[in-house]
Amino acid sequence: MSTTTAPTTPVVAGSPVPALDPGRPERAAYTVVGAGAIGGTLAHALAGAGHEVTVIDTDAAHVAAIREHGLTIRRPDGRDDVVRVAGAYLPDEAPERTVDRAVLATKSQHTATAAAWLAPRLAADGLVLSAQNGHNEQTIAEEVGAHRVLGAFVNIFTDYLGPGVVSDGGVGAVAVGLPDGGAPDARVLAVAEDLRAYGDVVATANLAGYRWGKQGFGSILGLTTLVDAPIADVVDRYRDLAAAVARESTEVAIRSGVVLERFDAYEPYAFSDAAPDLARERALTRLVRWLRTQPKDRSGVFRDIAVRRRPRETGGDRSAYPEQAAAVGVDLVVGPLVARALDEVAAGTREFGWHTVDEIRAELAARS
Repeated sequence: MSTTTAPTTPVVAGSPVPALDPGRPERAAYTVVGAGAIGGTLAHALAGAGHEVTVIDTDAAHVAAIREHGLTIRRPDGRDDVVRVAGAYLPDEAPERTVDRAVLATKSQHTATAAAWLAPRLAADGLVLSAQNGHNEQTIAEEVGAHRVLGAFVNIFTDYLGPGVVSDGGVGAVAVGLPDGGAPDARVLAVAEDLRAYGDVVATANLAGYRWGKQGFGSILGLTTLVDAPIADVVDRYRDLAAAVARESTEVAIRSGVVLERFDAYEPYAFSDAAPDLARERALTRLVRWLRTQPKDRSGVFRDIAVRRRPRETGGDRSAYPEQAAAVGVDLVVGPLVARALDEVAAGTREFGWHTVDEIRAELAARS
């Protein structure tokens, strides 16, 4: 296995940060809180582009590995792409420094704790970018103030593989915007430009449209998590259930007045009540074809449950979702069945397998 190192000066935790190359413009410093799959990927991209990056994580082994060996992304061909960051710390050992720009990339259920850690450290004109699943900006705002919070939509296909290492599971969409919508301001434009070190990042006036689109796509991924098989194979075999579970969140969004955004190969309006059967089938075909091109062939939730032995992500906007659905007249049926099965698999009372999805299909048929 070959190893390549991005052209950054090696720095270990506790060492002074070197001066940036005088031949290039100064780059903003970032503190990434939660350096797992998403946070690790973004931290790696920023550090590789010459930004001073400090990572904060609660996993002591992960922090130690980043300090000793650097932050590694394992490419699909097995190559390790390594960068050094300015510092890697557990939250209680981080030096007392002012944070100008933070990327918060923890699981949703850990948002409040991470935001509380950031609050006393954040500069008066600093910002926190929520690079998480769901809508967590309100929780962050309660700690740091709404005026210092930006949001991001992230559909990066990556996994935490082990201490210091995350995978490159294929290119995915990223968008940055104001949590409540509106034309991107200077902060949004600056952060989006910095994150283009990762890929084609969009500065959007409609962050909610991307987030709600991902909720539909995520519901399909939840269905695929019930089987230890490639994502594309499960979607292709259970097209009816994939369409049905995506339809629920799509209709909640539409009836709530959200303008949905297309991303990667996911086309949310194809799963609306208004969509013709042919449009839905062709959208599923395009989605399956795209999924087959992605090196990552299991969902992040699958890896959480099967490999890391922890429950699925909770928190964020999920607790209010059933009430919102009821308010706009959408009956949630498939999503709750999938969520219940996932929780049973995580608890060890149900096994991964095609039979689990077949049981959901049979239960839906019995209800109709």
